[in-house]
Amino acid sequence: MFYNYLFFLLFGLLPLFGIAQHKNLDSVLHYRQLANSETYNLAQREIFIKKAIAFSEKTKQDTTILKSKRQLATLFLKQFAVDSLFNVNHENLKLAKKLQDTLAMAHINNVLGWYHSEKMQNDSSYTYYFNASKYFGNLQMKRQQASALNAMASIQFEERDYVGCETNAFKAIRLYQSLPSNPKTLGSLWGLFNLVAIASDELKMFDKAIEYHEKALSYSNQLDDNFLYTLYSKSNIALIYKEKKQFNKSLEIYKTLFNNQNTLKQDPDNYALILGDYALLAHKTKEFDTGKVAHMFSEAYAIADSLDNDLSKMSVALNASEFYLDQGNKTKALQYANTAYSLSKAAVTNDVILNALLLKAKIEAPNKAVAYLNEYIQLNDSLIDKERAIRDKFARIEFETEQIELEKNRISRERLWLLILSVGLIFTFILVYIILFQRSKNRQLTLIQQQQEANEEIYNLMLTQQDKVDEARLSEKKRISQDLHDGILGRLFGIRLSLDSLNFSVTDTAIKTREGYIAELKNIEDDLREVSHELNADFIANSGYLEILKTLIDAQTKSYQLTYQLKSDSDIPWENISNKIKIHVYRVLQESLQNIYKHAQASHVDISFKLGKYLIWLTISDNGSGFDMKKSKKGIGLKNMKARVSECGGKLRINSEINKGTTISIKIPF
Repeated sequence: MFYNYLFFLLFGLLPLFGIAQHKNLDSVLHYRQLANSETYNLAQREIFIKKAIAFSEKTKQDTTILKSKRQLATLFLKQFAVDSLFNVNHENLKLAKKLQDTLAMAHINNVLGWYHSEKMQNDSSYTYYFNASKYFGNLQMKRQQASALNAMASIQFEERDYVGCETNAFKAIRLYQSLPSNPKTLGSLWGLFNLVAIASDELKMFDKAIEYHEKALSYSNQLDDNFLYTLYSKSNIALIYKEKKQFNKSLEIYKTLFNNQNTLKQDPDNYALILGDYALLAHKTKEFDTGKVAHMFSEAYAIADSLDNDLSKMSVALNASEFYLDQGNKTKALQYANTAYSLSKAAVTNDVILNALLLKAKIEAPNKAVAYLNEYIQLNDSLIDKERAIRDKFARIEFETEQIELEKNRISRERLWLLILSVGLIFTFILVYIILFQRSKNRQLTLIQQQQEANEEIYNLMLTQQDKVDEARLSEKKRISQDLHDGILGRLFGIRLSLDSLNFSVTDTAIKTREGYIAELKNIEDDLREVSHELNADFIANSGYLEILKTLIDAQTKSYQLTYQLKSDSDIPWENISNKIKIHVYRVLQESLQNIYKHAQASHVDISFKLGKYLIWLTISDNGSGFDMKKSKKGIGLKNMKARVSECGGKLRINSEINKGTTISIKIPF
């Protein structure tokens, strides 16, 4: 009945668990759909996806939990909740690593790269983008890998690692070039070539920079709405010609751009920059008079100032300072140089700081100019050292990240082998334990079997001895019966007949004859008394269990050449003691005599049985060599003796001294 109930409980509840699991999954899908719906605002959608996560956790399925939490991360991204995004994405990354979900790890690393770039933590951002690019590469997701490489190149550009920037940018370019041509791909290729061109410009590789800008234009020209792309590329090419002191070429480009001046003004920030550059080029080529150039600078700076765009203000101020220095107006030149210097110092724009310092050195008196030039040299040298360090830093990040990955793989392999080895060792230990345990069990069973056989032998010996006792008892009865019948009864019968014949005679002879018969009766009385004494003697008791023990002691002491003395209280009720105790006492005595013979070198042994209150006290003493009880090891014989005494519920104690013999005391309750 119990097993039927257990069967029902186990297999009856399984469908219920399945139903509950199915219900949870349905709830997860339902709330995910609501969270994806554009009909709700982002706050409501966040509540829905959190409910989906709660039901996902009830399923205990990591894949379901990860998918729901990634949806929550997407909502945080849309809300621009960067801190919440960071926390949930780190949880997601742990889950993805646990599941070995490469696709999830790729996307999560990509988002964490973006998070750290928003926090201006470029080292961490680069590391996560690097991981993302590797995962995307392993998955053959070229567009995503190219995007991650693009982000890495942008970080390197910001950190002035222009060589590293070019390396990663070209990796991304090759990936985009292998993809189908579409506006998104073309826009990405324009951006990457533009980035490489600017990096080449910073490395003073002007011809290469122009080449890459032209390459960027070849992609942007394939787009329908390409004005801004053309504007940026053309203005950058114009700036390179300006750096090369080819002012006329630069000016021609700006003239072309300003043919669409109204369109340029749609982007005021860039318009202010371009106008400031155009004004300086017009001054250098003497295209416009100084008044118009001054007006252009004033307009450009006013636009930048109204927009509070520090980058535009710095650029216009540098150009204006150079213009006024050429005009000999050092006051205005210094004013604009100081503006550019203070703004660049606040924004830590090192290129502008360096240019501002050169201008200030040209404008100020020689004693001050030296200080500016020294500051310029120190800053320039530190930037060169920093660039070298940064190049090494990003190479080190990539190397260390790869090393960490290799180390993780190595540790994973080692853990796998360690697990296999551990399982093998555990299996071996279990197998060895089972074998040893089985052997021990077999030995124990063999010992028990031997003990049973020995006990049966002893019991059979006791039965045989009892048969001998019974046989002796019967024989003795027969002898007494025969003696009584043939001797005493015959004599009594003869005397009775003789006395009958003398009943009626009173002669002296008859009287003497009767006296003789009376004396004979006395003799018969003595014979009967003697037979009675013999019958009252404790023959049976002396021929019982104690006789069996005496037979054992006689045989072993004779064999071991020992003398002995056996004492036993006559009050010990051997007939009331169980055969189990008798057998164990027999074996303990046998083992003790063997130990005396083997180890004690004794010549005499005293054995005594005393009766206590509900216990038998057995003492075995020898006059042998004794032993040091602290150093002596317990042998198998002594362990067997203790086990037998313990099985009887008794206690065994041994006292021994060197050259003073050994005494074994055993107390057994009954």
